[in-house]
Amino acid sequence: MLNPKKRKEMEFTNKIEIRGVVGRAELNTYAENRVCKFTVITEYSYHDRDNNPVIESIWFTVNAWEGRNMPDLNLIQKGSWVRVLGRVRNSRFTGQDGVERISWDIQASRVDIIPREDEPMQPQRYL
Repeated sequence: MLNPKKRKEMEFTNKIEIRGVVGRAELNTYAENRVCKFTVITEYSYHDRDNNPVIESIWFTVNAWEGRNMPDLNLIQKGSWVRVLGRVRNSRFTGQDGVERISWDIQASRVDIIPREDEPMQPQRYL
């Protein structure tokens, strides 16, 4: 158990930063507020025990609401390179098969579109 003095000094955070390529993007309007729901793929490369190259790809779902720290949401399109800052959120839902599931997504607080000339062609691949 944490010392009560240390506990007061400890900061609890829920922050995430990802950089990757947009897979799909859809723009919607809810109660006159626009939101772009899009997917981003990230890659991490390493060598396994046998020195074989491995590329681990992870897809993230991002919700970006129009406003401060957001680009024009129309610019977030398939193939765009982006940097996303935000927090992770989960929600429960029941699938069509009747099984309860948990969905994880990122609520963006900032989205930057990265010009391709500012990044190497494959940012994570160092093999």
